[in-house]
Amino acid sequence: MAEMPVIDPKKCDGCGLCVGVCHFNALAIVNHIIIIIETVECDWCTDCEAVCLTGAITCPFEIIIQEP
Repeated sequence: MAEMPVIDPKKCDGCGLCVGVCHFNALAIVNHIIIIIETVECDWCTDCEAVCLTGAITCPFEIIIQEP
């Protein structure tokens, strides 16, 4: 499986904002908590993390700047 956003279910309030911005439909609400649909690949746009008001979604990745 490709790298996916990380969900903290304790912080998720089930508002669904992240589901609305996911271009790949990789997120769903189940029992008022966001889950990742593991069969869908994420392009790491980080839109879900940006709209999450509770900080329940993080997209941990490392940015490497390479000198020419």
